[in-house]
Amino acid sequence: MNEREWYRLDNASNIFLATQNEIDTKVFRLSAEMTEKVEPELLQMALNTTYEEYTLFHSTLRRGYFWYYLERSEVNPRVKFETDPPVSPIYQSGRRNFLFRVLYRENRIHLEVFHALTDGTGALWFFEDLLTEYVKLKHLENEEHPSLKIKREKENLEDSFNRYFRKEDSLALDRFTRPFKLFSHSNVEEKASAQKFFPRPLEQQIDEKVYQIKGTKTADHRPRIINLDLPLKKTLELARAENVSLTIYLTALYVLSVYMTSKEQRKETTISVSIPINLRQFFPSVTVRNFFSTTKVAYTFKKTEEPSLSKICQELDQQFQKKLEKEALENRLRKLIDYEYNPAARIILRPIKDLVLKVINQLNNRKITGAMSNLGRVDLPKQISPYVKDFNFYTSVIRPQFCMISYRNQLNVTFTSPYTETNIVQWFVRYLTQKGLEVSIDVNKVTREELQEL
Repeated sequence: MNEREWYRLDNASNIFLATQNEIDTKVFRLSAEMTEKVEPELLQMALNTTYEEYTLFHSTLRRGYFWYYLERSEVNPRVKFETDPPVSPIYQSGRRNFLFRVLYRENRIHLEVFHALTDGTGALWFFEDLLTEYVKLKHLENEEHPSLKIKREKENLEDSFNRYFRKEDSLALDRFTRPFKLFSHSNVEEKASAQKFFPRPLEQQIDEKVYQIKGTKTADHRPRIINLDLPLKKTLELARAENVSLTIYLTALYVLSVYMTSKEQRKETTISVSIPINLRQFFPSVTVRNFFSTTKVAYTFKKTEEPSLSKICQELDQQFQKKLEKEALENRLRKLIDYEYNPAARIILRPIKDLVLKVINQLNNRKITGAMSNLGRVDLPKQISPYVKDFNFYTSVIRPQFCMISYRNQLNVTFTSPYTETNIVQWFVRYLTQKGLEVSIDVNKVTREELQEL
């Protein structure tokens, strides 16, 4: 039997494995609405072609004694008719199944991905190429389009975290022995160095208390999904009027919507939002693997101040711009890589590492009210876009959040929540319509009464 190829997981992936569960499956979905009903035979042919170009997607997930790792599969994936709830679990311990799936139903094509495989950017590249191949087979097979023959520039297996943030191993012995030296020295320099290897006491890791959204859990763990289609140009104009990006504008509006629908308006309330950062914007990389970081922005509402979207926009923008500075990103990520490759950490068994990561994740969740993600603009070849009407993007959730993606002149904002309530989104939409925006809304059914109507 030939030895299988295997790859170490990137730095961002381990947390997804340690913290995934039935509700928060760590699965995200990209969905395209086509102009015609999907033909599964052609979609399968398109998947076969695209799959050959993305070596990373050939991977299955395996468990070692000390780490998880990716192993190459010799099986080809198959497209499937959609029957299960969106973003259902993909990774199943002990099974060598793929970490993605391609689904179809009526005129929609979906790509669902387990986040340990890749991030939103890597998945979007795969999805754009899949749709391009599908449309070529269906409509352009007998036509010559030189631009469609140009392959996307990408690195399937490069670990860009290691490339940009891992230090040389020349100090490995010192990093291994330093934690033990700390117990025999009391000088200030040694105590300061301890912070690189030992986290602060748990009670000190918790920032000021932030507001937590609560509600009625859905009946079968499926997320409440509310999809909004907005005019991109007019929404951008609202953001520019506040001198902030679209990401910050809609995050600020979300923060305000949460506050205005909460029961905490008679006291000081802090609302925070987690935002992912695509590191390819700052470090030259075309890796298909995970290459992102996350940051948090927060706003504290005072009892004596009238809530103001403009004030929230400016406060969040200042925080976000500071955290986007390249030096700040580098310092944070170098520390994370240093923890991962510390010789003392390497010899800790994987189940113990998983437990530690779960505790860290639980502590982090206490500091976050909600989350958002902006995947940016979909970039299809001009010959392909006439056959694709719309896109949306969303993830599984442990807390309410929203995701953004734009295509042509439309901005799609999709809210997902583990709760049935929709009051936050209602306030969000009401504000935008009062500003003159036309908003189309689509809501899925999650309560027992709603599901019985299906």
